[in-house]
Amino acid sequence: MTVISKILLFFPTIVLMIAGAAIVYLAYSPNIFSILAVFLSIYGLPVLVYRLHEWVYPVREGISYLQGKEYSPWWGSHQIQVIFIAIPGLEAVLRLIPGVFSCWLRLWGAKVGRDVYWTPGLEIADRSLLEIGDRVVIGHRVGIYSHIIKPRKQNLMLYVKKVKIGSNVFVGAGTHFAPGVVIADNTFIPALTDLYPNQHI
Repeated sequence: MTVISKILLFFPTIVLMIAGAAIVYLAYSPNIFSILAVFLSIYGLPVLVYRLHEWVYPVREGISYLQGKEYSPWWGSHQIQVIFIAIPGLEAVLRLIPGVFSCWLRLWGAKVGRDVYWTPGLEIADRSLLEIGDRVVIGHRVGIYSHIIKPRKQNLMLYVKKVKIGSNVFVGAGTHFAPGVVIADNTFIPALTDLYPNQHI
C-alpha cells in the first residue's frame, strides 16, 4: 500500500471531525454561515476532494492489482466515497427532494438522465462509473457496484467497468449490478435479480 493510499484511509475520519466541529460551531452560533459549514463539510468537501483526485489520478476501466508499489486510483476514490456507504442516511436525505440525488451523482461524474426515481436503501459504490438514461425507476435496496475484487496469485485483482442503464427501465427491489452490466432501453428487471459482470440485458 502506497503512502497516498494510507493517507486516504483516514479521509472519512477527517470528514467526520470537520463535520463535528461545524456542528459545534452551529450549536454555539446558529447562523447562515454555521449552517453552510455543516452542509459543506458533509457534502461539499468529499465531492471537491474527489474531483481533484480524479483530475490527478483518474479511475480507469479494466484490470489492475491492489497490492503492489503502484497507487490504485480506484482505492483512493473509494476511500473518498466510503463515508456515504458507511452512513447511508447522508444520501437518503437527498432523495427526499425530487431531482437532488440525480444532481448529487452528476457532481461525482455520473451521467444521469431526466426523471429518474431513486427509492430508499440504494447503494452505489462507484458514483462516477454510472450511466443512466431518462425515466428510470430504481427499486428499494438496489446495489450498483462498478468494481469487483478477486484474490489472484497472492494479490488482489481489481476489475472496474461502468454500469450502463438505458431509458424507460424499471429495476426491481433487491437487484444487484456487477461491473460492466448494460441494460437496454425499455427493460423490466424483476426483483432480487443478480446481474453478473459484463452481462447485457
